[in-house]
Amino acid sequence: MDFSYFTPHREQAVPIYLQLYRRFRDAITEGKLNPGERVPSVRSLASELNLARGTVETAYQMLSSEGYFVPRGPAGTVVSPQLTRLRNVTTQPTSKNSGRQSQAELSGLKAFQPGLPALDAFPRKTWARLAGRQLRAMNATVMAYPDPIGYEPLRQAIAVYLGISRGIDCTHEQVFITTGYCNSLDLIFHTLLQVGDTGWFEEPGYLFARQYLEHTGMRLVPVPVDGEGLIVSAGLQNAADAHFAVVTPTHQSPLGVALSLPRRLALMEWASARQAWIIEDDYDSEFRYCGRPLPALKSLDQCGRVLYTGTFSKVLFPGLRLAYLVVPKKEIKKFRETANRLQCNSSFLTQATVTDFMVQGHFARHLRKMRTLYALRRRYLIDALVQVFGEKLQISPWANGLHVLVYLKTKHSDDILASLANEQGLAVQALSNWSMRKGSPSGLILGFTNLATPEQALENVLRLGKALGKF
Repeated sequence: MDFSYFTPHREQAVPIYLQLYRRFRDAITEGKLNPGERVPSVRSLASELNLARGTVETAYQMLSSEGYFVPRGPAGTVVSPQLTRLRNVTTQPTSKNSGRQSQAELSGLKAFQPGLPALDAFPRKTWARLAGRQLRAMNATVMAYPDPIGYEPLRQAIAVYLGISRGIDCTHEQVFITTGYCNSLDLIFHTLLQVGDTGWFEEPGYLFARQYLEHTGMRLVPVPVDGEGLIVSAGLQNAADAHFAVVTPTHQSPLGVALSLPRRLALMEWASARQAWIIEDDYDSEFRYCGRPLPALKSLDQCGRVLYTGTFSKVLFPGLRLAYLVVPKKEIKKFRETANRLQCNSSFLTQATVTDFMVQGHFARHLRKMRTLYALRRRYLIDALVQVFGEKLQISPWANGLHVLVYLKTKHSDDILASLANEQGLAVQALSNWSMRKGSPSGLILGFTNLATPEQALENVLRLGKALGKF
């Protein structure tokens, strides 16, 4: 094979990995590489072109994720045998990508919508097979009223998963199934809190949780966040006698920082001394792109003060309306009584299907796949932002979660800019709206998970730039 065809141009602004991706894609569409043909190993190509192996690996991962390459382990990597020659791919989107975009348009998806997983990458066939089997097995027992605390096999599967992946030592009796994060907050409120109770809330913090808690009559005290997460000393100074604290310690929402160990210990010490509750929102901790996911704050809970909430909306899909709450052992009875009274049940079919998805190993495989895919799609968005906006914005360095936070170098408010973008069919959120106080930093929250290709990312960033007039 003539390696010179793939030699990148270092003087170009386009990243080298993206140049490699495009060279291989063009070679396939032009017939220089045929379906089933073996491509050079990462090691040999990196050596031949004098590139870092990580650069070549990134390009190969992109090609594999889009169906151009098929890895075959020790046998090497080949061009997908299912590909036929595509023409004019550099100017026209492939049929696969076109179908993906039209599907997104039909389902009402908008570019940059935060909080959504990659809906195009969900294993629908596996899910449909598992759901179908549950439907065929339905009997009178499962058709009766469901257990208000959740399907027991699912609670068992969640307890096992949390023990392995999040370091949480809990039994399935401590796990309560809910219909979403706000439903978990509702269960906590009706069990442990009262109207008018004071609580610490991260500043900035998760907008929809704040709106729910304010609606229930909670008195929220904004506690600032810096590079180490919630500033516990500020909370002690402003409201040491608070009844609860709502935190996102693994991936602060929306800034992305992690709560440092000293502050975790300080927060736990405060809760123990004050007999206050810590509500831990662990909403997308599975997606950390540098190193392993951090352990949950709940894993440090020796005094039974942490109420741990998780959701399947970010790791599977939000249409499930399925989440869970882990409560301290001594509070199980109280929560059972509240769950019996509220009767906020989730569908048995949904819970049973998720159970099979977890127990049979599909859940773990899906998470591994998504971590790799999201790292790539995050890179697509960042590269496009740099190409279009240059030094007019600063990108948050925290590599985790499902969105990218960009700080704007402009005199215009982020709220106005977000409105301009959304008038053009985008789904951008203004950082200032997530703050309780005025004068917060100006920034935009951009989801990247459904930007399936570099071209799609660039196209939508160009739309964003046009809508904003590049400031």
